[in-house]
Amino acid sequence: MPKAASTTEQAHPEQRARFFVALAGNPNSGKTTLFNALTGLNHKVANFAGVTVERKSGTFTGARAEQITLVDLPGLYSLNARSMDEQIASDILSGVSRHDPRPDAVILTLDATNLERGLFLSTQIIDLNIPVILVLNMMDLAEKHGISIDIDGLSKALGVPVIGMVAKQKHGLDELKNALSEILHKGQAARHSCFASPNRELGHICLPLIEWLRENGVEDNSHAFTESLRIISQPEIQQRWESRTNNGLSGIVEDIRGKLQDKGLPWKQTEIRMRYETVDDICRKYIRRESRPASRTTETIDRILTHKFLGPLIMIIILGTVFQSIFAWAEYPMTMIEDGIAALGDLAVEWLPAGPLRDLLVNGAIAGVGAVLVFLPQITLLFFFISILEDTGYLSRVAFLMDRILEKIGLSGQSVIPLLSSFACAIPGIMATRTIQNSRDRLITILVAPFMSCSARLPVYTLMIGAFIPEIWIGSVFYLPGLVLLSMYLIGMIAAVVSATILRKFVIKGKSANFIMELPTYRLPVWRSVGIRVYQAARLFVSNAGKIILAVSIILWFLASYPKIEASAEVSAQELARAQIENSFAGKMGHAIEPAIRPLGFDWKIGVGLITSFAAREVLVSTMATIYNIQDADETSVNLRSAMRDDIDPRTGKPVYSALVAISLMVFFVLACQCMSTLAVVRKETNSLRWPAFMFVYMLLLAWISSFAIYQAGRLLGFA
Repeated sequence: MPKAASTTEQAHPEQRARFFVALAGNPNSGKTTLFNALTGLNHKVANFAGVTVERKSGTFTGARAEQITLVDLPGLYSLNARSMDEQIASDILSGVSRHDPRPDAVILTLDATNLERGLFLSTQIIDLNIPVILVLNMMDLAEKHGISIDIDGLSKALGVPVIGMVAKQKHGLDELKNALSEILHKGQAARHSCFASPNRELGHICLPLIEWLRENGVEDNSHAFTESLRIISQPEIQQRWESRTNNGLSGIVEDIRGKLQDKGLPWKQTEIRMRYETVDDICRKYIRRESRPASRTTETIDRILTHKFLGPLIMIIILGTVFQSIFAWAEYPMTMIEDGIAALGDLAVEWLPAGPLRDLLVNGAIAGVGAVLVFLPQITLLFFFISILEDTGYLSRVAFLMDRILEKIGLSGQSVIPLLSSFACAIPGIMATRTIQNSRDRLITILVAPFMSCSARLPVYTLMIGAFIPEIWIGSVFYLPGLVLLSMYLIGMIAAVVSATILRKFVIKGKSANFIMELPTYRLPVWRSVGIRVYQAARLFVSNAGKIILAVSIILWFLASYPKIEASAEVSAQELARAQIENSFAGKMGHAIEPAIRPLGFDWKIGVGLITSFAAREVLVSTMATIYNIQDADETSVNLRSAMRDDIDPRTGKPVYSALVAISLMVFFVLACQCMSTLAVVRKETNSLRWPAFMFVYMLLLAWISSFAIYQAGRLLGFA
């Protein structure tokens, strides 16, 4: 196929000092470990242009001091793409990507313990006529499993350098760098297609297409035969050729497909069948296996961990321990961060003169920094555990166990970790969607993850339940406040299920790629890779989402602090604070939105709380405390609860709040995306303003409609 224009092809290899190299391979082949070994911390994470597929790229110095940019392509099993992830990788390798040049070389990583699976992809990439180095990773495990590989023979059969490696220990890394520098500067020797001896009958049928390809730039008959099989088997490959030069191609292809059908040879399977015949022949010649006890360890463990009944039970125990640890272990550092931010604010108050500048620094900038840093313990702990579960191979078992359940609502088993993580906080949960290979499933998971009731909602639930839900037992078994709290979590889960189903059918349409369940061999985690992954997640959060959170925190501070009102010696500081917030821009906005929220049972005070809690949901509690002149109040404050219970609406003479209003407000908080931090992370993860805007609007509408239905139905039933 004609090569896409590439800026990297402008100079002769001998004269160049910068190269673009792609790292490709099957999922779970150790590709990420090799990427980290080559680039260390010198890499960045973003998304491929216009999509929600993660793009990791880094730089390292080659054996001849050349600067090499390495892009870690999404894992794939075949160039015959079945998902957005595989399509991106296939386009870059084929040289037809609109955003990346064709690589100068490809490092192709294979799992040495399962070489048969990876060789299919290898033959496809090698036949692209691009310099390739084959890396057989995890050679130590292959030896333990009784697998011996004739590396020299394999290299001669495929016509490319083959290097055995143990990436987690960096064994073979220098040899890889030397081989890479060699092919980058000198190029790779001419080689034939992986189909060393094409089927004669098939070759005769394909001859008109082979001749057409030779006339249109394909170098030799061997590669022309390979490309003819791709065109026959894949209509999208045919379309790419036709977009460049049609010249009778369609008629030739249709004629060949008809002849294949007449001979009982399904044309869609032609390339696949031929490649597997080649792979089987290579494996028979160059791979030897002997049964060893070590090779049966994974199967023995899987009989327990993937058991129909024991598997889910063990999964609940493991994941429960993980998330309980995140809650428990993150609490102390989060408290330290909050105390440190408070101490820094007190220091600024002590050293700076009173005025707008101090107010901005203390309540805007410092508070905004605190709003960013306070999430770091949860994020680092979550990615620490995810990295361990992924490196050991257990995360794939979790996906296997949950896939059948989540498939019914349009998700895959890989969504379970992000959704469970969101019960602690939606931010690390959304960031955890990077482990989801299918971009469609990843986007749907991102859009429903905020329905999981995070820890920031708990203070709101605690305040409302403590103030307005009677402490009674139902049938001496069920405690009403506990049932109400449980119902809030269940409402969020139900909303996530329903929304995922609707999004799959009507919004994010398209076929779901088959979820190929990869159950890798159990192995110890690579601690260096774990550390790099945790560091990268924390750095990305602070540098990307953190900027947005800080900016919005300062904006919300301004709205709640201005315009300033005149201080008076006759009123207390707390009364002045109440008057200030009521007459501020935020207070005026609360009054302005009151007509829209009055049908939900909310007044202007809750309106102000909804605005200020956009910085963090729990801010509703402190906002209400300020409005009601309650000092040092939290969600358990008896004074705040009493003040809210005793508040009388002067227009009706009835209490402003009731159990019905409390339930309406809690349901609103369950369903609305009342969190700027979440929206900031969605903006970063989707690389688009469209999806966070869509999320905010659809969740807000759902929250309003649900609260309206609950409040109005309650009024009709006499509960107001």
